[in-house]
Amino acid sequence: MSAAQHPSPAQHPSPAQDPFPATDFPSIRNSSFARETPAAPDSAPAGAGADAAAQRDLLHLPITAVTCLEDRAQVERTGTVPLVAGVQRLRVGPVTPLAVDRSLRADLSARPADGEHAPAARVVDARVVRAYTPAPPGEPGLDASQLRRDVHELERELYDARQLKQRQENALAVIDQARTDLHRDIVQGAGAGSADPERWADRLDRVDQEAETRIGELHRLRRRLHDIGEELGEARAALAATESEPQVLTAHVELVVEAEGAGPAEVRVTHLVPCALWRPAYRATLGADRDSVRLETDAFVWQATGEDWHGVALSLSTARPTLAANPPALTEDVLTLRERSAEERRTVEVNLREEEIRTVGDDSAGDAGAPGTGAAGGGGAGAARLPGLDDGGAVRTLAAPHPVDVPSDGRPHRVHLSSFTAPCRAERTCAPELSPLLVTTAHFTNAAGHVLLAGPVDLVRGSGFVGRGELAFTGVGAQVRLAFGSEDTFRVVRQVEETRDTAGLAAINQRTVITRQVRLFVSRLDAPYGGGAQELVIRERVPVSEVSAVEVRVRAESSSPAPDEPDDEGIVRYALALGPGERREITLVYELTASSSVTGL
Repeated sequence: MSAAQHPSPAQHPSPAQDPFPATDFPSIRNSSFARETPAAPDSAPAGAGADAAAQRDLLHLPITAVTCLEDRAQVERTGTVPLVAGVQRLRVGPVTPLAVDRSLRADLSARPADGEHAPAARVVDARVVRAYTPAPPGEPGLDASQLRRDVHELERELYDARQLKQRQENALAVIDQARTDLHRDIVQGAGAGSADPERWADRLDRVDQEAETRIGELHRLRRRLHDIGEELGEARAALAATESEPQVLTAHVELVVEAEGAGPAEVRVTHLVPCALWRPAYRATLGADRDSVRLETDAFVWQATGEDWHGVALSLSTARPTLAANPPALTEDVLTLRERSAEERRTVEVNLREEEIRTVGDDSAGDAGAPGTGAAGGGGAGAARLPGLDDGGAVRTLAAPHPVDVPSDGRPHRVHLSSFTAPCRAERTCAPELSPLLVTTAHFTNAAGHVLLAGPVDLVRGSGFVGRGELAFTGVGAQVRLAFGSEDTFRVVRQVEETRDTAGLAAINQRTVITRQVRLFVSRLDAPYGGGAQELVIRERVPVSEVSAVEVRVRAESSSPAPDEPDDEGIVRYALALGPGERREITLVYELTASSSVTGL
């Protein structure tokens, strides 16, 4: 049986009090929880004994499973508890005070003995109870006052001085024992007729000198202890006059259980907590022969919930529990018609726009630069931050193959999820309009068995780490394209010349002709006789017209070498093979022809 918590509005924070930024976790000493606590902080010391007894009565249910969502986590606790017949109250804890009351659920299943019928048991009520308790001994918190920090530092100095004093007293006791042994040796030696005054005098001098040093150090320590004690007393008096004893907010889950018979039972308690999130991350390694790529899928997990996760079964989901599920409101969209003016009938206004080519699981900008300069090969400032979760519109869930530990320190912790090695097709490619560098790009199929969410990817080649890129969302079996850094032995220089002319008769068929000549100088800079020819791909862009009044034509007769027809996106592809020290020139000429009614070019 299960029970869900249905608190009144005064028992839990309102949604407006629930901001959880991705990189700035609030402290678990959140002032918004003070309104949920029945006891005031000033009354906590009076019931300190009762609070300590209540803490001893708590049943400990360890965290066994955690599901990280986009900006929070669902925590599951399981364990075995003893039940007695009838109605009883179970106190499970301690739990983080950040537990969301609305999400609390508790399930109970009785465990019968061999050959016996399982007694019926159910959870009648479940709620999170919060209270202020005295702070445990230890370092003062981050929000402690300077006076409290001074008291803590003086207490530490006092403890260290007492330890030094104890060591000096122990050393003096050893010296006194050595002096006693030496006196006995002198008496016995003199009585036996084997006197050695010189040796005895030397040993006595050494013992007296060591004792004098220890006694002086002991006197200094006693004066220091006296001074520290007086200063500590004054600091404690000032602290008692200005501040009250610090209190910390603690919480536990209170279950009301009804059971028909006594016996053990399995209890499962789940609830949501803020201050936890995850983002995917990858590591791609290009093989030495450039025919395979190993892609490792990891997850960075942050959490500052106030509880450490030890040995938990971790699941990672792209679900957004705070995302509104209601469709947007429909509003009227009024359409009106009007007659075009004479000027609008005579002219066609056009403009040029830059449009990024995007496909599912691919990013053509990655071929344009080295890691850190392109979208797929590194997004500059964009690749340095973890992007939001892009799940392609459907909720995805990934699971860690082994139990993991995630401490509550607010720092990123890398968790391995999966890895695979796939054959790839590597090519050296360059987009001179974007970058003069030639980049090694690998094309391979997603064989991970799950989708690859958008995230940063560390790029590794035979020489080691070469940069960081960004992997776009990729479905199972889809093509992945990654750029693995630039090739320093190649350079491409681009020059553009533009001429503008008119053709045809005025007012009849006059048109404007814009001719652009793109010249590319491709060089291989390594020494001659440094190996065989290497293939590379050069991609150049030609404008694409969307109106019939403007035509774009590639002049193959004026281009060298003659290019193939541009694709639907206007990309012209050149495949070259350059030997060591070889240089090649590419000329691409195209025309933009616009009628006399076109304006804006």
